Amino acid sequence: MTRAIKPGFRLGIFICKDLEIVDFAAPYGVFSVARRFDPELEAFFIAESLRPVQAQAGFTVLPNYSFNDRPAMDAFLIPGGFGTRQEINNLRLHDFIRSLPDETLLVSVCTGSWIYGRMGLLDGKTATNRKEPDRVEQSPTGKTPIDRLAEIAPKCRISRARVVDSGRIVTGGGISSGMEIGFHLLRRAGYGEDFIAEVARVMEYSKAYALYADDIEKA
Repeated sequence: MTRAIKPGFRLGIFICKDLEIVDFAAPYGVFSVARRFDPELEAFFIAESLRPVQAQAGFTVLPNYSFNDRPAMDAFLIPGGFGTRQEINNLRLHDFIRSLPDETLLVSVCTGSWIYGRMGLLDGKTATNRKEPDRVEQSPTGKTPIDRLAEIAPKCRISRARVVDSGRIVTGGGISSGMEIGFHLLRRAGYGEDFIAEVARVMEYSKAYALYADDIEKA
């Protein structure tokens, strides 16, 4: 059953140093294209301060808001990447997340779920993470991110689904799962499958959208 559309659904995306670009660009891009059909949709970047932030490969982002601005939003998304490893114990970030209203969805792409796990927010819930290791993670001392999540959040049930919807918390698996996270957030905002499929078509993503349509676990 389709939910009633929430007018002006606002997605806030956390930005910090050394984030994986596709992790935040993919969901932002989905919302950008969806705005062609509903201009009330909005996506923006949030950082600790309003200083420019350098993500991976020198890609620089200018945040729209700082933590102190406390922007209203319907979903807060944490991307993954090397930056997430540095932010996992950031108490300012933890405090900001805890200050969000209960109705604000807590979303992650890839290793972004580590932060929710470290905060204990995944206890008793189901979540996912990236399953394919890079060169460092393939080394004898490395660890695949999804296995690392199991260590960080031992009370969390680990899923290998591309997207896991555990109610307030929504997690995406690998780096490119930000696309499916973006589409699923439109779903959570109340948009129907016809609307989302049309966004995917305009993005020339229809085949992949159909491929991953059933790779969503609702827990």
